[in-house]
Amino acid sequence: MSYGSDFVLTLFTNNPELAKAGNAAGINRIGLDLERMGKEYRQEAKKAWISNHQVHELEAVRDQLMQSALFVRTNPIYAGSRDEINYLIDQGVTVLMLPMFRTVKEAATFIEFVDGRAFVSLLVETAAAAIRLHEIIKLPGIDEIHFGLNDMYLDMKLANHFEVLTSGFLDRLTDIASTAGVPYGFAGIGRPNDSRLPIPSDLIYAQYPRLGATRALVARVFYTPDFHALNLTHEVNAARAMLDHWHQAGADRQAAALELLRTKVAEWVA
Repeated sequence: MSYGSDFVLTLFTNNPELAKAGNAAGINRIGLDLERMGKEYRQEAKKAWISNHQVHELEAVRDQLMQSALFVRTNPIYAGSRDEINYLIDQGVTVLMLPMFRTVKEAATFIEFVDGRAFVSLLVETAAAAIRLHEIIKLPGIDEIHFGLNDMYLDMKLANHFEVLTSGFLDRLTDIASTAGVPYGFAGIGRPNDSRLPIPSDLIYAQYPRLGATRALVARVFYTPDFHALNLTHEVNAARAMLDHWHQAGADRQAAALELLRTKVAEWVA
């Protein structure tokens, strides 16, 4: 086994065909993004993609998964959270992600409602959760942390999500998770050598081993505009190979990639 082959990839989709292809390609976790509460208000100004997934689509996706775990991003904590979580677990969901929480209590409530019946992923994507990570990470029952850069940069009034990645702020957060022994990941990956991307994906891949991350989302750009035209298995294997490449490159080359990433981001912003 290797860093790349062990790296955990998560794909959001409500398309059974894509779910089937992702399962065959070795994507570790596949499922729905059911987060709705407050998301349209937060992200409309940036014209970000907002999920249209519906809970009734879960069964069709679940039926395609022979190897991949069934995954759902829930709503933030609200009055109906317990019922939502119970329903999802009853439907066979084995990995649940909590978005947009700000307090230790919200994270603790989510863990309480899951009650050990599914893998708990906490999505740290608010300034408040980031500042309180020292306390949040002490909660028993956290299986992983994912750092969401899009909402975090909006919440922190920064220029773009790359600023979170390159400023050193994410380094401090990953240090906290690493010290606590909690696995973590951040953001999402595109395909290696995809010329459509404004920032070379190679430089983003380098940041995962540099920061000790062991997981990432599969970004929409990875499989768009037409996943039918892709050999998804080949592309996933290429992504894992790229992760291995940068893991083996060593700290000096990873640091050089960070400096080049900063340069490329500055050029892109300009």
